[in-house]
Amino acid sequence: MDPVIVVGAGPVGLALSLSLARLDVPCVVLDEAPGACDPRPARTVVLRPDTTAYLNRLGCGPALETAGTRWAAWRAVRRRRLLERVEFGPDNPSPLHVPQHALTRALRTALAAEPLVRIVADSRLDELRQDEYGVSAHTRGHNGAWWRASYLVGCDGPRSTVRKLLEIRFPGRTAVERHAVAALRTELPWPGEALLHRSPARQGGGGSGGEVTARPLPGGLWRLDWLLPPGRDLVTPDALVARIRDSLAVWSAEAASGSGSGAGIEGGPGASGAGAGFGAGAGLSHGAGAGASHGAAGSGGPREPHIPSVPPYELLDTGVHTVHHRLARRWRRGRAFLAGDAAHLLGALGTQGLDEGLRDAENLAWKLALAWHQGASDALLDSYQAERRGAVTARLRAADRALPLLRDGERGGRWRAVLPGAARGHTAMLTDGHLGRGPLGAPPAYARSPLAAAIDPSCAMTVATQVGAPVADVPVTASDGSQVPLRTRLGQGLLVVLVAPGTGVWDRRHWKSAGLMPRLSKTVDALPMRAEVLVAEAYPGAVAHTVLVVRPDGHLVAAMGGVRPAELYACADAVRGGPVGATVGGEPRGGADGPDGRSAAGHVGGRDGGRDGGTSDGVHEGAREGAYSDTARPAGGPPPVGDTFPGAGTDASRSTSESEVRSARG
Repeated sequence: MDPVIVVGAGPVGLALSLSLARLDVPCVVLDEAPGACDPRPARTVVLRPDTTAYLNRLGCGPALETAGTRWAAWRAVRRRRLLERVEFGPDNPSPLHVPQHALTRALRTALAAEPLVRIVADSRLDELRQDEYGVSAHTRGHNGAWWRASYLVGCDGPRSTVRKLLEIRFPGRTAVERHAVAALRTELPWPGEALLHRSPARQGGGGSGGEVTARPLPGGLWRLDWLLPPGRDLVTPDALVARIRDSLAVWSAEAASGSGSGAGIEGGPGASGAGAGFGAGAGLSHGAGAGASHGAAGSGGPREPHIPSVPPYELLDTGVHTVHHRLARRWRRGRAFLAGDAAHLLGALGTQGLDEGLRDAENLAWKLALAWHQGASDALLDSYQAERRGAVTARLRAADRALPLLRDGERGGRWRAVLPGAARGHTAMLTDGHLGRGPLGAPPAYARSPLAAAIDPSCAMTVATQVGAPVADVPVTASDGSQVPLRTRLGQGLLVVLVAPGTGVWDRRHWKSAGLMPRLSKTVDALPMRAEVLVAEAYPGAVAHTVLVVRPDGHLVAAMGGVRPAELYACADAVRGGPVGATVGGEPRGGADGPDGRSAAGHVGGRDGGRDGGTSDGVHEGAREGAYSDTARPAGGPPPVGDTFPGAGTDASRSTSESEVRSARG
């Protein structure tokens, strides 16, 4: 069978390709960049615990832990008053702050060991055709060729060529937030802690205003972000340097006086706060003064008593980060999909667009693997759009509702005047966005998923995790006797978890013959998709002999009392979307195709014009060849135009004879 083509070699495209390779699905990654891009110290990402765990399962954990940092605490300050301090530890895991180039490098290193993945540099997509058996894609550039695939996924950023070729609209809001950004090396008063400072005092006693965040990186580096007022005013190098000096001076003075952002400095465990990275649609431009070292203000001469000193710092990189909110109308057309910035842009109020892109990759990978190995129903493939687009829509809606309260000066002032404690409530809302909590940042639950299982209510059990939500990462025992966290077993198939108190004393040699295990193992072996049996001593809210069914991406399918073969089979059948080839009402589900039920593909032509509502993201990373395999090579020539397949648009999708177009697998 033909491989999967992934267009785009940013973190989302690389993570998706690596996930598919771990599921024995060959991939070709088309990267339009000719080579490696220079690292940008000011381009960083903040990974929530669930996406960090996903990357750990892909083998990137050690490299990311070395290149990134986990903060001891998150501090939220308004003017000189500390409103909130969140400490991180085992019971409150921290996000991971890492340079984006380090994340890309870790993914490429892991991919280099995968013989099923080939990265093709200098390959710009310019034509896309679909038929009922697969997708034909043409690239131009040094490695221009025709490629043949079973499925194609566009992970090619806000200006996605795949999205334009599929004629999918990308509506939304432009420039909902703008930030001036600087990466510098210095010492700040709260080592290892991240700071959100609202309405900070200004140097020289000139009032207060604005918002700034400071987040540490390894090696004494810090990333600082200043919220800019609405508009498109140019941020000059001198203005940015003035912001840097002003913030450093104010924090140094407040620390010396023992108030506000510098007060109550305590050491803490190596843990992480969170912050806005250069996510969807962020444009980063160089600023003046990068690499320059600066000493204390006014050194060598008298200083006015009311002007605080500026601690020494080395400025490494600067830029302007513009946040857009956009959402593609459709995420699937036939055998082509969108993921990451090609499908959505977000990032206001501390939310992370890359987090959502990695969740796209994790959600789509196991579904494409099922389709590649066993075939798939439209219900399974359509569920990607239903689940992920629904989750991102909820995230954007929550941000749009919060923005007027948090960013509208007049309205925000009225709320503070009318509601006691409004400032604290606003700060808590921003903290949720930055730390990945609540509607602005918590991992999504797919409560209304098309893959939800319909089981007998009398069999269902109530646990602390809602159906469709991510499961708790409790310790479990695997069939080989190893004891591991539950979420480390995700990604390969269904997990069937038996809650059995006292199993820690079981003799491993008799593990499959104890209690309910023989019947449960036999039932799981008969399921219509791959599944693994695990045993947990306990699970939040579960009683003894509760059986949990968990999807490959970690979301709960059902909880039931005891071993119930019919219900377990119904869960597995629902997760795979029903029998292969199944449709809803005799027609493909609407998420895949247009309102008239027709699939679409692209046309030949110039693809550089037309922004389609997107903005340059600068996400494309450098390319180098991954491990080459004969299972992935370009097809021999352009596909002939044949009859359209049933359900295809007359002008948009033409069939291609497999006998005339060589498969990318040979």
